[in-house]
Amino acid sequence: MSPLPLDEALEAYIEAHTTPPEAHLASLAAETRESLSAPQMLTGTVEGRFLEALVWAGRPQLVLELGTYSGYSALSMAPALPPGGRIVTCELDPERADFAQRHIDASPHADRIELRPGPALDTIGALDGPFDLVFIDADKPNYVNYYEAVVPKLAERGLIVADNTLWSGAVVGEEDQSESTVALRAFNDRVRDDERVTCVMLSVRDGITLAWRRG
Repeated sequence: MSPLPLDEALEAYIEAHTTPPEAHLASLAAETRESLSAPQMLTGTVEGRFLEALVWAGRPQLVLELGTYSGYSALSMAPALPPGGRIVTCELDPERADFAQRHIDASPHADRIELRPGPALDTIGALDGPFDLVFIDADKPNYVNYYEAVVPKLAERGLIVADNTLWSGAVVGEEDQSESTVALRAFNDRVRDDERVTCVMLSVRDGITLAWRRG
């Protein structure tokens, strides 16, 4: 889905006052828009810098990303990793996985990012964790399943970051009964009601929810 509707001038102002992406990310973004389907899924400058800030502050040793798409978000987070930190990113679509792998290999951060093709739930099951940061940005009908799979493997101070939780505002009310919208409403309710975590929903881009273990 597209970002939440903002006044175009305000949206431009926000991006203009965010540090621009490095050249390899700008090139990746341009090629994504030219050659991949659903370019609105691109993480983009503002959210990319937001993810980078979370990694910089949290200093995670193991980041799990569910939904690589073209690799922009993984490559945004990688520069902020502490020594020894790594990202495991999961992508089901072979075309997107090949596209992302090519850009990861050409980047300065190839040694920090491992792309695993195939169903993300299989990859989660094969990893012991603990996960210090989990970025959920894959197929919406599986959001609750991804959440339930990663919470038991979350580090004591681990952070879950879920993208698209406002879904261009469609989650408000009950008018939209499409599969993805219904799934995101269920996910949002599940996280809010889960006594294992504390959460906050932010109106960054298309909605980002942060959740962490309760003390």
